[in-house]
Amino acid sequence: MTFRPGPPLPPAPPRRGDAAAAAPLTDGDWHRLHPLTPLLKGGIVLIVVLGYVLNSLRDRLVDVFIPGGPREDGDPVQYVYEHGAVGWVLLGVAGLLVVLIGLFYLSWRMHEFRVTGEIVEVRSGVLFRNHRKARLDRIQGINIQRPLVPRLFGTAKLEIAQAGNDANVQLAYLGVKAADDLRQRILVLASGAKDDDPAGGPTRVSHGVLQDRLGEVFSPELDPAAVHATRIVKVHPGRLIASMLLSGTTFFILLVVAAMVVSVALTGEYGFLFGLFPAVIGAGGYYVRKFSRSLQYTIAETRDGIRIGFGLVSTSNETLPPGRIHAVSVAQPLFWRPFGWWDVRINRATNAGNGASNNQQVSSIVLPVGTAADVREVLDIILPGLVGTVVAGPAASQEALREGSAEAVDVVDDSLTTTGDRGGFVHSPRRGAWLRPLSSRRNGYRFVQGAVLLRLGAVWRSLVVVPLPRVQSVKVEQGPLERALRLASVHVHTVAGPVSPRVGALDARDAQRLWSETAHRAVEAAAVDTTHRWRAREARPAPGTHAADGSWVTSGAPDGSGTGVPGGPGAPAGASAGPGAGVPGGPGAPAGASAEPGARVPGGPGALAGASAVPDAGVPDAGAPGGRGALAGASAGPDADRRIGAVPPGPLPAGWTDVPSTEAAR
Repeated sequence: MTFRPGPPLPPAPPRRGDAAAAAPLTDGDWHRLHPLTPLLKGGIVLIVVLGYVLNSLRDRLVDVFIPGGPREDGDPVQYVYEHGAVGWVLLGVAGLLVVLIGLFYLSWRMHEFRVTGEIVEVRSGVLFRNHRKARLDRIQGINIQRPLVPRLFGTAKLEIAQAGNDANVQLAYLGVKAADDLRQRILVLASGAKDDDPAGGPTRVSHGVLQDRLGEVFSPELDPAAVHATRIVKVHPGRLIASMLLSGTTFFILLVVAAMVVSVALTGEYGFLFGLFPAVIGAGGYYVRKFSRSLQYTIAETRDGIRIGFGLVSTSNETLPPGRIHAVSVAQPLFWRPFGWWDVRINRATNAGNGASNNQQVSSIVLPVGTAADVREVLDIILPGLVGTVVAGPAASQEALREGSAEAVDVVDDSLTTTGDRGGFVHSPRRGAWLRPLSSRRNGYRFVQGAVLLRLGAVWRSLVVVPLPRVQSVKVEQGPLERALRLASVHVHTVAGPVSPRVGALDARDAQRLWSETAHRAVEAAAVDTTHRWRAREARPAPGTHAADGSWVTSGAPDGSGTGVPGGPGAPAGASAGPGAGVPGGPGAPAGASAEPGARVPGGPGALAGASAVPDAGVPDAGAPGGRGALAGASAGPDADRRIGAVPPGPLPAGWTDVPSTEAAR
């Protein structure tokens, strides 16, 4: 397969600030990785293996160069020296090294990458070529890993996470400074910001190669000034060790040990115990690896998303841009309950455990263990970028986003251990105890601004937060027993992951209400979601509203809901939607108008039966009316939504963007 150059791509925007050091790498031209990449990706291991093979087969190798050499006794090296064949042997070793170095050099020369204003491309391979592309507005996260040996050489591996299995793009290896600056530069390009932060970060001063390497090895994993961190949550090492000992894995190991003790006591046979040594060694290695990777665990709030870092010998840190989290779960295992500990996990549209990476931990775990206060701090970092835009509007500041997510944070904090209808939750009826004997009083749901909350479990407590813009679809299930008890289960579909937003044993009418209202709110939320370009609002004027006199004015609605939408909440008196501007059936819509495909949710008021989501529903703007992932085949009826997509006729004002139709988005 031959790769031919395509049409020229748009260049990256101007650079300045701390990321300007990475400007040569984001100029749209092809660049190569660090010169030590071949050595770090396999050269060291290959040298060790060759040394072992040569040492094991040196007798046969000497016989190849000097037929009739020693067969049984005597040292081959001494024999080579005594017969004057040292030159031939050294020449053969040198030739082998030249061939290996040539192959490594060719592999390095053929491994290139480039960063433009839209994509990151990597092409590699000598005989079998590989070409990967990652769109900047679809980046799910950027991870920098520093294994021990590459850290000694001052290098790091940068991995760009994309949605799907085996979809990540790796740059292994880059210099440490180049990797940090390149990640910052890519995030700036992906955010939609016009320029880097002019303030920049702290200037790095070199003190010599050796001192710089020692400083990088022994420096803390997180430098708050370098990443512009505004909030930081740290995991206590003692609590981390205790949580590992109180895990389900430890409980299972103790059960196995107890069973073995009982078996030995009854049979008097000790021989099979020797076969358990590999299992003991494996279990010990598991705990050591998990502990070492979780040391220096930090969660920080930065301007470009959530930064999760950990590790002592080998470190790893990843930045998750806003809106890339599809579900959040706060859970409490049974053995942690006396101590009041919780963990926080997420669903993401990427699989960091694929062939390109073995970093499962950073893929799903945000907080490995923490108190309720730690959970609240982590939610204060996560939720503003998920539900704040829906509440405060796309042009809101960071403080406004945090205020917009305050209700969700407060409800989660107050409802971690509640049951019944406390906290405004709709819970299972009494007859639900036949299917959920322990958790019927706790199972429930409620809505907050920008999210739906599911309260689950009585033994293993959990509370799931699903941001409404990230909802893919909603499903209601009712088996034979549930039908007989007039119960039903509801599954709010998001991308696959450890968080399962599913609540069962609800009253059938409550389940129907949860299904229809979630679908309706999800479309509303997706219509105003702008997290795929999370910093574009910094260079964009606030959306305006169309006043009765025909002029555009800036809305001052404090909550941002309905701002700039004629006929919606916050619009001035007399504002109305023009023909085609609103959803059919709403105020100001012409008689007989019908909605574009994807305007409504299947099964909602006025929707056609059988409507389903299109396959592209996993993209960040999924669910936007007429956008990728919008519901296809549905048409609005008299009860169609009156606020979504209401845009006055004529040219769009500043701050508004046109939404393409479903077919165009496909």
